[in-house]
Amino acid sequence: MPILYLSLYFKTHRRQYYDLLQQVRENSDWETWLEFFLDGIAETSLRASEAAREILALFEADRHRIEDLGRPAASALRVHQLLQQKPIIGIPAAAQRLSISPPTIAKSIQHLEDLGIVREVTGKQRGRMYVYSDYLGILSRGTEAL
Repeated sequence: MPILYLSLYFKTHRRQYYDLLQQVRENSDWETWLEFFLDGIAETSLRASEAAREILALFEADRHRIEDLGRPAASALRVHQLLQQKPIIGIPAAAQRLSISPPTIAKSIQHLEDLGIVREVTGKQRGRMYVYSDYLGILSRGTEAL
C-alpha cells in the first residue's frame, strides 16, 4: 500500500502552510486551509501511485533478467524477493532468513551484482552489505533535504 508522506508536501510548501495556519488563527479561514490540505493529499497520492507502478515495473524487469540466468535463477530469485522486503542485506542475514547456505547466497548476490541489480556498499572484505539501489532510489525520490 502506498504511504502518503504529507510532511514532505508541507515542507515543500512551508511558507504557504504557515500563512494558511495564520489565516485560520486570525480569521477562522478553515476552507482555504482544507483546500490546501486536500491539494496536498491529491499531489502526494499521485506521487505515491506513480512510485508504486515504477517499483512494480522494476521488480518485474529485474525478475525477467534473473530468470535468464538459467540454473542459478532459483536461489537468485529468492534473494531478489527478500530484497523487495529488505532492500539492504548482508549474506548471513539473508542466509538465515531464507534458510539457504551462505555460499549459495553469496553466489546469488554475485549474480545480482553482475546484473546491476544490487551493489556492495561497505567496501569491506567481511561484513559486506548489499543494496537494491534502483528500488531505494524510487522510494527516496523527493525526500532529499530542501
